[in-house]
Formats: sequence, structure tokens, C-alpha cells
Amino acid sequence: MNDLDFESWVCPAPLRDTPVIVMGHGGGGAMSGELIEQLFLPAFGGAAHADLGDSAVLPVPGLAAGGRLAFSTDSFVVKPMFFPGGSIGDLAVNGTVNDLAMSGATPLFLSTAFILAEGTPLHDIGRIATAVGKAAEVAGVQLVTGDTKVVDSGSGDGVYVNTAGIGLVAAGVEIGPRRATVGDAVIISGDIGVHGIAVMSCRDGLDFGTTVESDTAPLHGLVADLLATGIDVHVLRDPTRGGVSASLNEIARASGVGIELVERDLPVPPEVRDACGLLGLDPLQVANEGKLLAFVPGERAEEALAALQAHPLGAGARLVGTCVPEHPRMVVARTGLGGTRVVDLPIGEQLPRIC
Repeated sequence: MNDLDFESWVCPAPLRDTPVIVMGHGGGGAMSGELIEQLFLPAFGGAAHADLGDSAVLPVPGLAAGGRLAFSTDSFVVKPMFFPGGSIGDLAVNGTVNDLAMSGATPLFLSTAFILAEGTPLHDIGRIATAVGKAAEVAGVQLVTGDTKVVDSGSGDGVYVNTAGIGLVAAGVEIGPRRATVGDAVIISGDIGVHGIAVMSCRDGLDFGTTVESDTAPLHGLVADLLATGIDVHVLRDPTRGGVSASLNEIARASGVGIELVERDLPVPPEVRDACGLLGLDPLQVANEGKLLAFVPGERAEEALAALQAHPLGAGARLVGTCVPEHPRMVVARTGLGGTRVVDLPIGEQLPRIC
């Protein structure tokens, strides 16, 4: 028998004292957090903004009626560039629109920057650019500035896209992870894990026996309908990298509350559950691109559910948990057998290059 070549093995959750960047640093989990907290923030020093969320809400002197600007940026490296239900083009627009929406903002303007690898077919770049334009029109945002760079063959992989966005937050809207409060209801707007499995379904050698399409979509209209009820929405988050698990853990740690889920109430479609079983994945850690989590006062949960379910993108909204005083800063799930399990922050990257 040949000797095993341990040096060529790759671990999806690598050791966390690695001296080099590994894929796990881009997964939106514990390793991503450590990279920001231990490298970038100390390096940035006093120039770093205090609240580092998916978007920053910034006061602007002279802006009428107490409004504020929301600003966000994101980069997209999904592989493959085209997948069931979407492409890197519409994903880039919707991702930044949704980051703005999660602060309660109405998205207004986007920038687009493309990094193109030498040898990429112009036909593919044209398809992506067309998808960007159509997604921006659907979302009602303007593409106002941008940039294009080309890297030599071997230095990149097809097309990478960066989008930055600006939106307007109305006076009185205060949404952020620190506002989660004991007694809050936790609502999710629909089926989870769909985007990550859709991307994985078209990678080499994977066939789940059914077609799963990405849920990528702009969510600001859904958010607007929720805010129009007058409910004091405490937290909104789109659970992209790291899935529902990563988003809930970030909220629990920022606010200091415990979060308790009811596992049987989580909307995991059968095809996602089957694919996750095949791959050994937790659906709670698989990325979404067209779903949101909402934390609202428990006494207004049914009203919030009704508002979400009345919108096409929230028709599958469900109450999945509550904020509790027990186990502060942790997320747990009550299982069908009556026990509980810890829903921890993912360490590395379960599904690389899914956004």
C-alpha cells in the first residue's frame, strides 16, 4: 500500500492558528470574525467605525427630517458564475440592496466594479453585465459609478464583482443587532439553505436528483411592508454566508440575549434537507440570498407575520424562535425529542465560493 500523502489533504475547517489565509477565513463564521477582530481592526486603529455591520447608518448634517444615509459594500466571487435561478450579476446587486435593507434603508444608488480574468469569454461577461442591469431595474436602484480591472490568466477566476450601495434611512427607524431583547419573536421569511444548495448542485460530480434554484431576490420591498405596520422592528438580518446559524450567533453576542429556536418549525425544504444529509451539512449553516430574519416584540409577532406573508417574497414566513434570558449570548434549538442542542457559529467554510 502506498504511503498516505497527508501534506496534500485539505480540511474544510482548518486549524485556527494558521499563519496564512485559508478558505475558512471567507466563510462568515468564527474564522472570519477572528480575521476582522485580530488583524483588520487593530490595523485600522481609530479610523474604524464603531459598528461594523453589513451596512453602516451614518448621520449627514443637513439631511431633512432626521433621515440618515446607509452605506454598504460587498464582493462576489461565486463559482460557478451561473447557477440555477441566477448568476453572479444579479447576486451582486441583490446582495448589496439587501444589506442596505437590513438597516431599514431604501436603496438608492449602487457602484459596480468588475475584476476580469484574462481569457474570460466576452459572451459570459455580457451575460453578467446584462443581469446586473436587469436586477438594478427590478430593485429600483441606479448604477452611478464603477470600475473595471483585468488580471492576467491564472491570477483570477472568471469574473469577480464588487458593489457598494447608498440608501436612505427614515427618521425613527432604529434597527441593529444590539436591539434584540428578551421576549422578542424570531421570524424567518421563508425556506432556508436554498441558495447554497443551488450553487453546489451545478458543481462537478454533484447531482441531488432534483433542481434547486437560488432564492436571490431584493428584499427592500418586504422590509418596507413590515416597517409600514408601525411595529418597532428591533433587528433585521439576511442570513447569507454562514447561514441562519452565523446570523443568529452574531445577534446573540451583540445583544447579550439567549436565542431559542424550535427545530421542527424551521422551514427546511425536503430537497435541501436531503442534499445536506448527503453532504453532511447543517441546513442552518447553508447560505441564503433572498431571506431575512426579523426580531420583533413578541406581542406583535402575529401582526409581523401577516405583513410578511402578504408579500410574495415572505409568503413562507414562519415564527421559529424567541429571545430568552437563559444561556445569554448563545443560540440553542429545541429538538423534536424534547432536548436541546447548541447552534454554534460555524468555524470555517462549509460551502466555498457560494456568494
